[in-house]
Amino acid sequence: MSKSERPNQLFRNLNAKVASIPMILTALVVFVGGTAWTVLYSFTNSKLLPRLSFVGLDQYYRLWSTPRWLVSIENLLIYGVLSLVFSLVIGFVLAALLDQKIRFEDTFRTIFLYPFALSFIVTGLVWQWLLNPDFGIQHVVRELGWESFSFNPLYDSSIVIYGISIAALWQGTGLIMCLMLAGLRGIDEDIWKAARVDGIPMWKTYLFIIIPMMRPVFITTLVIIASGIVKVYDLVVAQTSGGPGIASEVPAKYVYDYMFFAQNLGQGFAASTMMLLSVMIVIVPWAYLEFGGRKRV
Repeated sequence: MSKSERPNQLFRNLNAKVASIPMILTALVVFVGGTAWTVLYSFTNSKLLPRLSFVGLDQYYRLWSTPRWLVSIENLLIYGVLSLVFSLVIGFVLAALLDQKIRFEDTFRTIFLYPFALSFIVTGLVWQWLLNPDFGIQHVVRELGWESFSFNPLYDSSIVIYGISIAALWQGTGLIMCLMLAGLRGIDEDIWKAARVDGIPMWKTYLFIIIPMMRPVFITTLVIIASGIVKVYDLVVAQTSGGPGIASEVPAKYVYDYMFFAQNLGQGFAASTMMLLSVMIVIVPWAYLEFGGRKRV
């Protein structure tokens, strides 16, 4: 076929391109348009209904001078660090143990993954009961004779975010384990054999050979964990409703309360925009690592 007879690049796979138009329009109108609308109205003094009455950066100044927002940011940082570190470490260790071809592997995998099938509301309520000092873990241990035992993080404002993190780890670690296990199962058996022949200890094999080879799995896992951290809401509502006081507030709850209870859309939009910025801080480095750093062939 001559060059002049070849179909134009624009008309190749035309049926597929036409079929993708609704999804493209949905992405542009709902996601991009909604995001732009939220950012625009964050510079207004909208209350119950949105209105184009611009006040510049007043909503952002107010946002960053509000103790409740500052507490929510601090809690998000603590929750985020704990979730990232412990989810990755525990998930990888569990995956490495299951990768040893143990008996009843399917059963253990199901048990570890089961909490992920539950909603955050159910998880929050379950752990609210477990951490209740009147009939939870503290009560059971004291009934066994350890009268001085104390474990009620949801009722202590200084450590309440750690109690919430326990519930989040219980639910999410199983998914991380499955992702890591899939990555480990993709490693060529010859690499393990060569490491054993060379007398390399197993922990060195994992640390210097296996983990670097699983870089794409770790990056994907980090993005999944980070997206869950930013939008954490229902787990907090189910366990503490932001209490004691405002000790367990998180940004998503701040946005919801200001938009639907305080009827202050401008403040809610400003907080939403800051959450969007935090998501971009996660997504942009990931996109660069995945696509920008590759050498062009």
